[in-house]
Amino acid sequence: MIKKPIYLDYNATTPVDPQVLEVMWPYFTEKYGNAASIQHMFGWEAEEGVDLASTEVADLIGAKSGEIIFTSGTTASINMFIEGVCSAQSITESHIITCVTEHKAVLDCCDELEKKGATITRLGVDSFGLIDLAELEEAITDETRLIAIMHANNELGVLQSIREIAAIGHKFNIPIFSDATQSVGKIPMDVRELNVDAMAFSSHKLYGPKGVGALYINKKSNRMGAPMMAGGGHAGGFRSGTLNVPGIVGFGKACQLCQDQQEEETLRLGEFRAYLENELGEIEGVTINGKKAPRLAHVSNISFRNIDASRLIRLLKGLAVSQGSACTSSVMEPSHVLKAIGLSDDLALGALRISLGRFTTMDEVKEAVRAIKEAVEQLRSPA
Repeated sequence: MIKKPIYLDYNATTPVDPQVLEVMWPYFTEKYGNAASIQHMFGWEAEEGVDLASTEVADLIGAKSGEIIFTSGTTASINMFIEGVCSAQSITESHIITCVTEHKAVLDCCDELEKKGATITRLGVDSFGLIDLAELEEAITDETRLIAIMHANNELGVLQSIREIAAIGHKFNIPIFSDATQSVGKIPMDVRELNVDAMAFSSHKLYGPKGVGALYINKKSNRMGAPMMAGGGHAGGFRSGTLNVPGIVGFGKACQLCQDQQEEETLRLGEFRAYLENELGEIEGVTINGKKAPRLAHVSNISFRNIDASRLIRLLKGLAVSQGSACTSSVMEPSHVLKAIGLSDDLALGALRISLGRFTTMDEVKEAVRAIKEAVEQLRSPA
């Protein structure tokens, strides 16, 4: 028997894994010290928890523990790093290259810097959501301070060629920053191999708690920029403030679990998605967006011609899917990502994002397929 409601919106957030919650609990009740209180055992216990978590988070992406700065989430990491790089220079002499399909956290940050005098280049994408590497190189100027390109798109799951992007940037001594929120924990990740200078990701996207994220900064590249939060010198002076110890401990455990289960989960969810897309692909007027590009195995973005996705979702009672990014879904307009890959308003407004996860079952996928087919037929039937 299928338990309802069925949750298929794992790109928006993930449930906390019970094993994660288990390791967090003592840091609320017994080991409640401040990690900066280094004069007594309560502080030492908290510090030990943070140190272990730093190692677990770093191990997941092939980094060193000293290269991890804990933040309140990816949005904070993105703003801190991008603004920090610009603040270390004259903002009016700063040029940033990014992409039109970035998450709003990057796009809005760049918009604000542009208002202050920075120059922003927003690269277009092809019909699969990928940037043109030659166009990227042509956009570089003497004032380019940063290239910010996300690893996996949050709506399509499409993977950019970060290694090749980094090679172009480093040829001109320009640092590479990547929002890897959707890809960390889902696919093998090695920041040395990708050769990025900085990367942001978040706990709640990989079965950890909300309110904690990480900013990786490659110490060898020395691209830290100006500190954005003063007030105690925490995190090597880059981000001051009392650490969220329970959240950080949970984040570390979540990363360790992802590392252990990643390969098995990818294969299982890839099979689930293949079934989902094959079945829904039989519906007339269906387009699977980004299908021919390298994608994360658990994400499917599907457009239904002549269907209003908001009405479709209202009919899918007991099934949690989305029209796109959870951060912008309250705005009823075509997704900027889907418009950027060339979709008409009809197809963009008729798109569902279905994202599978650790606790998804095949029975749930089959029930989702049945429910979606039924709802589409209902919407297309004559009144």
